[in-house]
Amino acid sequence: MTLISMLLALIIGRLAVSSDAWQARPYCQAYLKLTAGSGMSKLAEHAIGRYLWILLPGLVVALLLLLVDNRLVTLVVNTLVLLVGIGCWHYRQLYKQYLNALDRGDDEAAFLAMQQIRVDSRSTVDDSNGLLLVWLNFRYYAAVVFWFLLLGAFGVITYALLRHLNEQTALVQTAAASNAAEPLAETETADAAAAEAPILAESAEQEPAFAQGEDAVFAESKPVVAGKDAVHYLLHWADFFPARLFGLGFALVGYFSRASNALLGYFLDFTANNQQVVTDVAKAAEPIIESPLQVPDDTNAMVQLAKRNMLFFLAFTAILTLSGWLG
Repeated sequence: MTLISMLLALIIGRLAVSSDAWQARPYCQAYLKLTAGSGMSKLAEHAIGRYLWILLPGLVVALLLLLVDNRLVTLVVNTLVLLVGIGCWHYRQLYKQYLNALDRGDDEAAFLAMQQIRVDSRSTVDDSNGLLLVWLNFRYYAAVVFWFLLLGAFGVITYALLRHLNEQTALVQTAAASNAAEPLAETETADAAAAEAPILAESAEQEPAFAQGEDAVFAESKPVVAGKDAVHYLLHWADFFPARLFGLGFALVGYFSRASNALLGYFLDFTANNQQVVTDVAKAAEPIIESPLQVPDDTNAMVQLAKRNMLFFLAFTAILTLSGWLG
């Protein structure tokens, strides 16, 4: 049942999903909005209660499935939950725009499409487009599938909520940094301010509706996610095991000796940034040959590496299921 749900969700997600309604973001926003307008806001603001608040949606769904105790209902619900958890239609559309721009030879449009992915995901990955896509593949596919195989719908819902709250925390930090910079801007000369005004206005006009809608909802529920502790710790450990398992997959489908050496350096490092683990091992598994006449582009190579890794784990999951090790 688990393997069937996973295969159905992955196939449908690739072929039939073309709407923001099949992403976790609007449902997470609805939960934040519900919390902000109810007594659950006190639970979310409490240092210990915040952990329960994060786990609550997944627990409710898991409890309902347990009470219903119907294989068909469980299959349908698990498939739908996983389909929403891996939903990244917005990023896939931007990536298609990036590929189309490259086919046309429009480097500016390709840069803007990739920059939009970077802004919307609020990623801190360096300038490598390939590593950015590897990290998004981990966050929206590998880690979600890992927790689905381990904990079912509860794991997917909890991880998707943590992922969303982490992006919101990054939004708060960006806004705080911008507000802190405003007093410094006021001390600049009038000429400098006048020169920068058109740029700032243009940036505001070009801000994607995708991000603007999220900011509007977030403004209503900001106190709920102001505390970073529970989100930070839970997401760190939620990424810890999948990151190292995903890194092992990179070593097996890529340059084994380099990738395994990079992975061993992080294997028992419980404080290392999981994003750094994934990107460093991926970089070692798929080394890019630099040419003095051309700027190296690792995007296609890294995307192919991530695809090979996912196919490897799908095959591995199928073997475990057929052998009876995985229910």
